[in-house]
Amino acid sequence: MPQRKLISFDWAMKKLLRSKANFEILEGFLSELLMEDITILELLESESNQEDARDKFNRVDLKVTNDKKEILIIEVQYECEFDYLQRILFGTSKVITEHLYKKEPYSKVAKVISINILYFDLGHGDDYIYHGTTSFRGLHGQDLLQLSDKQRELYGKANLYEIFPEYYLVKVNNFDDIAKNTLDEWIYFLKNEEIKADFKAKGIKKAKQELDILKLSDEERKAYERYQDDLHYQASMVESSYTVGVMKGIEQGIEQGIEQGIKKGAEQGEKQKALQIAKNLIKKGVLDAQEIAELTELPVEEIEKMITSKEL
Repeated sequence: MPQRKLISFDWAMKKLLRSKANFEILEGFLSELLMEDITILELLESESNQEDARDKFNRVDLKVTNDKKEILIIEVQYECEFDYLQRILFGTSKVITEHLYKKEPYSKVAKVISINILYFDLGHGDDYIYHGTTSFRGLHGQDLLQLSDKQRELYGKANLYEIFPEYYLVKVNNFDDIAKNTLDEWIYFLKNEEIKADFKAKGIKKAKQELDILKLSDEERKAYERYQDDLHYQASMVESSYTVGVMKGIEQGIEQGIEQGIKKGAEQGEKQKALQIAKNLIKKGVLDAQEIAELTELPVEEIEKMITSKEL
């Protein structure tokens, strides 16, 4: 029996998952990815939390707590941009500055985790989940810089990397559709918009109930269809722009190659002409090496080598 199609996660993230009643769905996904129980405290009112499906920045910022009762800010985003890596760097930096209040010390800088759901090819890599952290390694001893005991006490962190933003890149299209664990069950849903009956991941059953397309009103369904059409259009524009860019690059490369070939050929022709003149002057034996070099603009060392050579 075929699985019933569900609403895509990016649409749900922007529309349905903003409701506190549906926080359980996002909490389930985040808990499986981060491998600790995550509880959403609130949806942050920042510039990034816009509601229009055509917004430039398709992301949602959440204030959460984990098993250790730490307060974290998590941004979950979906977008298709060539400068995506720079985009997430800018996004995390902006979140940090938005939530450091005036007159607060830098020790109060919020821990930010950036979770990025990618439906396009980003970089070269075969895995479907990548995790990035910040570390400082010695140039000579290759040792990792660690926090001092006082810093651990002050910051409430055991490791230096815990202070800096962390990044998760979920490359959905690299997933092989074989769910080997509960996190894979979520990735399967992200890729296929389906949830199998035997899936047991945290929040997955709630997602299956709440994200059923048939539960949408006529107005919501039309808006969802427009959103899907818009995504197809954006993907086509990205593909077209990339193809045009490649073709232009090839054309420019050919033109530059021809120009460089002509220039190189002319230079080689001039060199051969100068060498022939030098050979003739050497045979006549009228001028010395220095004088021949000045006339032909060839290096004097090369002239001297020609004079001692028997191949004139």
